[in-house]
Amino acid sequence: MRWTLLLPLLLGSALTMAQELVPFTASYAADMRKIPVNGEATHSLEPTENGNWRLSFNAGMFVARLSEESVLRLEDDRIVPLTYHYQRRGLGRGRETVQFFDWTSGVVTGEHKGEPFTLPTEPGLLDQTTYQLALQRDLAAGKQDMTYRVVDGDSIDEYRFRVVGEDRVTTRVGQFDAIEVERVREPESKRQTTLWFAKDWQYLLVRLKQIETDGQEYQIVLKDAVLDGDPVEGIPVGSE
Repeated sequence: MRWTLLLPLLLGSALTMAQELVPFTASYAADMRKIPVNGEATHSLEPTENGNWRLSFNAGMFVARLSEESVLRLEDDRIVPLTYHYQRRGLGRGRETVQFFDWTSGVVTGEHKGEPFTLPTEPGLLDQTTYQLALQRDLAAGKQDMTYRVVDGDSIDEYRFRVVGEDRVTTRVGQFDAIEVERVREPESKRQTTLWFAKDWQYLLVRLKQIETDGQEYQIVLKDAVLDGDPVEGIPVGSE
């Protein structure tokens, strides 16, 4: 289930080059090197009736399921999280996290692993899915190094990323010219995370590769997607 735990932190969403959010749905296939296993996940962004947005993630492998949902708004060209809900059920012990962002009172309240918590808000604070939108917006703006303050469980952590180059990624729906990004970790960390975002499709995530501390390698690749009502289609394999 490790790949399902990674997906919510790393999967991308969609936005226009004008920095406006647009609805989307994307599905991904997952595999683990040396282990014959199949899994899949879906990720979506949709507007709500009151002008906010709902960002949802669902993943499954064998009898285990993971779901994650954030409600957010776009305010002064900033992503502002309002609520966050994470739930894992199936193999092993389940886990649930809820977070409520009260920007007027300046606190984040919630429950993590059965224990209540309260944290102070700070400018630009994000949750474990909304920072992904901020990452893509920064890539669209041409940034090379990105840092985000994120409510992770019941604490606030710092996530860092940097652009390392460009590559052409092959998926089931064609090839994509993509920006390659890596998660910046401590020098002694053996864990490696690399992500590829399609430049011509609102920086939608098309591939993710994770190497764990034990050497196990995980990968997810785009299966299909719809962006603002249009099917996402890559360059035909073999084309220049």
